[in-house]
Amino acid sequence: MNALHRSTGETDRAMVLLLAAALLSSCATLPTVPPGARSELAPTGKLRAAINFGNPVLAQKDQASGEPRGVSVDLARELGRRLGVPVELVTYDAAGKVFDALKTGAWDIAFLAIDPARATEIAFTAPYVVIEGTYLVPTDSPLRAIQDVDRDGVRVAVGNKSAYDLYLTRTLKRAQLVRVPTSPEAIDVFLKDKLEAAAGVKQPLLQFAKSHPNVRVMDGRFMVIEQAMGTPKGREAGARYLREFIEEMKASGFVARGLEKSGQGDAAVAPRAPVQ
Repeated sequence: MNALHRSTGETDRAMVLLLAAALLSSCATLPTVPPGARSELAPTGKLRAAINFGNPVLAQKDQASGEPRGVSVDLARELGRRLGVPVELVTYDAAGKVFDALKTGAWDIAFLAIDPARATEIAFTAPYVVIEGTYLVPTDSPLRAIQDVDRDGVRVAVGNKSAYDLYLTRTLKRAQLVRVPTSPEAIDVFLKDKLEAAAGVKQPLLQFAKSHPNVRVMDGRFMVIEQAMGTPKGREAGARYLREFIEEMKASGFVARGLEKSGQGDAAVAPRAPVQ
């Protein structure tokens, strides 16, 4: 009987030690979340992450399942893992719709290009991916250089409230912007209405031009688009944690691996942010 008690007691102690070791191991793999960051980034008990399908460099729908994938999805899930909360992906087909949804409190974090108009309401991290904005034009277009586009009579299709719409609204003086709900629709309108150009992210424009010999992508760029994470302004602890999180994700190779895994390996990981 005593032997049995000893055996049972030793087994119990071994189980306790194993559980303690497992707990310590899990704590070691999850960095400490500063006070306030978790409650600010997941005030409902889950991390609501806005995912923009309008930029295929960052997010795509899986062709088989239709599920969101891409580097922004990977980052959202990793952040949720570190915060210890479930992740809810709130999907949109255009960046402008993501920004508009801020007014309704629909999301806690978003993946958008840094822009002064957005920065009035969103606390951005430093960029994690840098991409280029350029133009799609007909193959026989007389427009050869980027600066040629800003002239009278040139109509440019653009996704409404996209980063390049916001930028071109400030910088174009003579060309006319033709705004459509989403960036993919901008290409459709450009073709259907025989416009002079369509503005967009370089990678998807190049992909489109490969299968459409009647169009070409102009050399050069009209802007550098800095893609970042953001949270609504006023969540100071959450914003600080996001800034540190993004720097770690860049330095560790997480962002580069996410781009490569989703077929976007030619996109550039942003450099380390200057020390504040």
